[in-house]
Amino acid sequence: MSTLILALTTGAVVGLALGALGGGGSVLAVPALIYLLDFTPVAATTGSLVIVAATSATALVAHARDGNVRWRTGLLFAAAGIVPAVLGGAVAGHLPDAVLTAAFAVIAAVAAVRMLRPRPGSDLGRTVRPGRAAAAGAGLGAVTGVLGVGGGFLAVPALVGVLGLRMRTAVGTSLLVITVNSLAALVMRAGTADGLDWAAIAPFAGAAILGAWDGKRLAAKLSGHTLQRIFALVLLAVAAFMLIDAAV
Repeated sequence: MSTLILALTTGAVVGLALGALGGGGSVLAVPALIYLLDFTPVAATTGSLVIVAATSATALVAHARDGNVRWRTGLLFAAAGIVPAVLGGAVAGHLPDAVLTAAFAVIAAVAAVRMLRPRPGSDLGRTVRPGRAAAAGAGLGAVTGVLGVGGGFLAVPALVGVLGLRMRTAVGTSLLVITVNSLAALVMRAGTADGLDWAAIAPFAGAAILGAWDGKRLAAKLSGHTLQRIFALVLLAVAAFMLIDAAV
């Protein structure tokens, strides 16, 4: 299968995940770039940030139109993660490929378990505690910088379980967090962008942006609980594959 077809196909899946779940795009993008398009782990994490930043910004517009974005909460959450994301991006280039792969797999597995055990929440009348939002945002920013993930697959469980937002609002708000975190991490990875295969990144990102709009429409038809369970099972499969690969 040609590089173009692989990039378009996987990009559409990544966009679908981001548009429907408000996260998970980079968890799929990184292994796709490594195992299907022959990127190194460092190049894959940098490339995923480019793809996820562009796709998340597009999906954010669609969710904002429906009033599913808590701007103040999202900006507070994201702002706390900017410095850790920048520092994490600087550290990532000095870590062995096997360590990055294994760490990514462990984080994906933890996120999958959290998604399989959703905690119902409601953002009606709930006052977000700045300290809790800042602490959660800082931890997410560090993960974003080191592993090249936008953070949405962890942000959604945090926004629902820790800050008490409804699933649909958490999805929209997480896209704001992902966009800010991804751009911050890219600042420290600017030097690694020169070696990226843009012939693969460009169609990947284009298909992801289009897929995000379809994901938004899909989210309106299926329950958040159903979408979470399906995606969590995919995450577990990806995590298992990457852990085995890192151990070999």
